[in-house]
Amino acid sequence: MIVNILDTKNSLLNKFISEIRDVVVQKDAMRFRRNIERIGEILAYELSQSLNYENKIITTPLGTKTVPIPKNDIVLCSILRAGLPLHTGLLNYFDDAENAFISAYRKHITDTEFEIKVEYFASPNLDGKTLILADPMLATGQSIVSVFEGLKKHGTPKEIYLACVIGSTQAITLIKKHFPSSTKLWIATVDNELNNKGYIVPGLGDAGDLAFGEKL
Repeated sequence: MIVNILDTKNSLLNKFISEIRDVVVQKDAMRFRRNIERIGEILAYELSQSLNYENKIITTPLGTKTVPIPKNDIVLCSILRAGLPLHTGLLNYFDDAENAFISAYRKHITDTEFEIKVEYFASPNLDGKTLILADPMLATGQSIVSVFEGLKKHGTPKEIYLACVIGSTQAITLIKKHFPSSTKLWIATVDNELNNKGYIVPGLGDAGDLAFGEKL
């Protein structure tokens, strides 16, 4: 797996990351969603540089110009519900992509033990497509692995990209074992620690709750 961590160089991205982490700023749910969306747009731009391109002749009012245009047949897949703002950011740039949505959640067995439940799939055929699998929080990595296993019944993508906001080093180690070696991970930032409940430390909290309100 090819891992691209974006906050290793200075850019405006770091401002957005700081705000989604900040306990004061993140109380504004609309700003939290918008910052996740903006991070998604940056991930889309960075990711787009590794797509396949073909030249297209564009006619202007005064002549013609040859422009390289992406030729990938993209399916953008996000994990509900926390993935919706990230999906919006990616879709703002990949506006002609097909879309897929998957539900995945932690079903707790004990306070610290859980299993991943995947219950809803809405996906086009993936055969020969470029799959961009988006998940804002790559904590243990179990959710994105479970979703990938479930997606296999919808076809075999030509190539796979993972787009994430924040992850743990443990999750990256896990997903390397379950995704093809050619998979490319684009992630805004990575933390080195998980607590005993499987949450990223220092992380940012629960992205779904911060975006849409606490759940029962």
